[in-house]
Amino acid sequence: MTKAAVRAEAEALFAAFQAAGALPVEADILLPAGTLLDLYGEDIRARAYVTSDPLRGEMMLRPDFTVPVVQAHMAEGAEPARYTYMGEVFRRQEHAGPRASEYLQVGFELFDRTEPEAADAEVFALIAELLAPLGLQAATGDIGILMAAVRGLSTTEKRKAALLRHVWRPTRFRALLDRFAGRTPVPEARLRLLDRLAGASAVALMEAAGPAIGLREPCEIEARAAALIEDAEAAPLGAEEAAVLDDLLSLEAPAAAALGRLEALARRMPALEPSVARFGRRLAALAARGIAVERLPFDASHGQSSLEYYDGFVFSFHAADAGLPPVSTGGRYDALTAVLGQGRSIPAIGGVIRPGLVARLKGLA
Repeated sequence: MTKAAVRAEAEALFAAFQAAGALPVEADILLPAGTLLDLYGEDIRARAYVTSDPLRGEMMLRPDFTVPVVQAHMAEGAEPARYTYMGEVFRRQEHAGPRASEYLQVGFELFDRTEPEAADAEVFALIAELLAPLGLQAATGDIGILMAAVRGLSTTEKRKAALLRHVWRPTRFRALLDRFAGRTPVPEARLRLLDRLAGASAVALMEAAGPAIGLREPCEIEARAAALIEDAEAAPLGAEEAAVLDDLLSLEAPAAAALGRLEALARRMPALEPSVARFGRRLAALAARGIAVERLPFDASHGQSSLEYYDGFVFSFHAADAGLPPVSTGGRYDALTAVLGQGRSIPAIGGVIRPGLVARLKGLA
């Protein structure tokens, strides 16, 4: 009965997305691991089920639909395009609890290069309408603003790349920011290594250490040593730039009020101006669809623990029970289309709903 109730909710959501103009699509359950590893790095192994096929090589049970849907669209899709899908996804869980390792997911993806902010509003408003009877709490953010702030820093490209690489790992991101700003001491082990590198080259130190042990090639070790020296010689982030990032990471306010605070930050860091302007246009598009932006929660750090391909507007819907996973999540992933598009790209946004949680909140499962 429980599975039947969940399946019924999934079918209803799937039909609603089709009624909104989405074309139904399917995706293989077993996906090539190479693409996902290229996108997420080895971290994906901790969250996905990995297996080996004698003919196809390393494979993964489908951790989400977005990647295969984007691949299919970039190969042969028309523009603009709306897609919907329904099926199981598989996520490894480290601990027992409310987060299932296999569950149904229903999603909606929109590819449209004409008005990205209007597309953001369309997807968010559609999902908000479908979930309205549940009385959920919305949460929104914008990873694009944080990424713009990092790219606007007056520091080395390698430091900016390191921060961008860890945008989706908030603890590591904060630790790097504090180190680059000179607010935390350099670890003793690194200081000792830098001291040794100041007295001899990496090649000389490797020769003195004896036979090489491990998988790294000598050229890789030499390059890493050079990067450590370059980083040690880089000047700390300016106090004002670090303060702007601190203020941005701590910004929580209703979206309409957040716009004014973001505009003030953009005056202090002009690199933020384009992304803040997009934020303003998105609020206007949301308001035009009946969303009360003066009450819509905004958290500039929201989405830092999301999937790594989100790079703009992000959102989620939560039940009052804090122990439950989000009922719905979504966001913009423009850069992902460029990665998978083999030279082509298109602005895109999507969102997913977990019908099992919908059924549970309705008391059906």
